[in-house]
Amino acid sequence: MNDWRDPIHPGEILKDELEEIGLNGAELADRLGVPENRIYQILNGKRSITADTALRLGKFFNTGPEFWLNLQKAYELDEARQKIGDSLNEIRPYKPDMPLQPSLNL
Repeated sequence: MNDWRDPIHPGEILKDELEEIGLNGAELADRLGVPENRIYQILNGKRSITADTALRLGKFFNTGPEFWLNLQKAYELDEARQKIGDSLNEIRPYKPDMPLQPSLNL
């Protein structure tokens, strides 16, 4: 398996941002109009950033929602990459000039 570092959950980035501006999770939740437990679960790496939360965080931090969703997507891809490991290398990419061989593993 490749030597991957532990994926960084978006909550770690959010936690750093909150420390930088001096807010806690409860204050952020109030500013975003969401339940406190949503923010604390994200901060503790127990919850994903949804589109709804990304819209709110993007507006609050003036980053746009894509920033937060991209952090989440990168985290999930890194986790999947670690889980799949080298077995991903066994997949032969399709090439138009390559004849398809039937698979016995259907």
